[in-house]
Amino acid sequence: MLEPVADNLWVEARRLRFAGVETGTRMSVVRFADGGLFVHSPVSLDQATREAVDALGPVRAVVAPSRFHHLYVGEWIKAYPEAVAYACPGLERKRPDLAWHGVLGNEPEKEWRGEIDQVFFGARSLENEVVFFHRSSRTLLCADAIFNLGNHPSLLTRVVARLIGGRKPGATLLERVLIRDRAAAREQVDRMLAWNADRIVLAHGGTIETGGVEVLRRAYAWL
Repeated sequence: MLEPVADNLWVEARRLRFAGVETGTRMSVVRFADGGLFVHSPVSLDQATREAVDALGPVRAVVAPSRFHHLYVGEWIKAYPEAVAYACPGLERKRPDLAWHGVLGNEPEKEWRGEIDQVFFGARSLENEVVFFHRSSRTLLCADAIFNLGNHPSLLTRVVARLIGGRKPGATLLERVLIRDRAAAREQVDRMLAWNADRIVLAHGGTIETGGVEVLRRAYAWL
């Protein structure tokens, strides 16, 4: 079920396996000043979730922030035809079956400008993630840029996380291979650091309730 984590910010965690490993996933829902809702990395829209979301306000925007966070977007588009649906760069080609209204970039769309900021983390080209920042709660909304699986309840998940350098919340050793343009990555991370986020809501692993800017800084200090 939806859980409040800050004023006008809720999350819902679900179990999810990736390549046979339980990583979990988490959706975030932000309520705008006008009462509309921004849905980030949507989970499956069952009846209980729909009722909980509808009680918060009308869904205005549905966002797939990473090329790996799109499985349930179609359910939300069907359920909320008046909402706009945005894809991270490249996902519109991976999922041409979905009725996207646009492709995300470095600048906030008009639907959330002034309340939510964003950076296209294009240097991580595997995911092409767009990372968001909810200003009023100082919360970073993250899909794949940060993981927190080192203390996961699953032994297999903990073992895999530690093998790839994921003992603490942050990036893993894989990023050192996947990120080729370190200068671009540094610029993109610096833009995120400038937000001075306190909380980080993660798709994979427990939420970082405070000190988020230092977690992000440490995760990419090697750039």
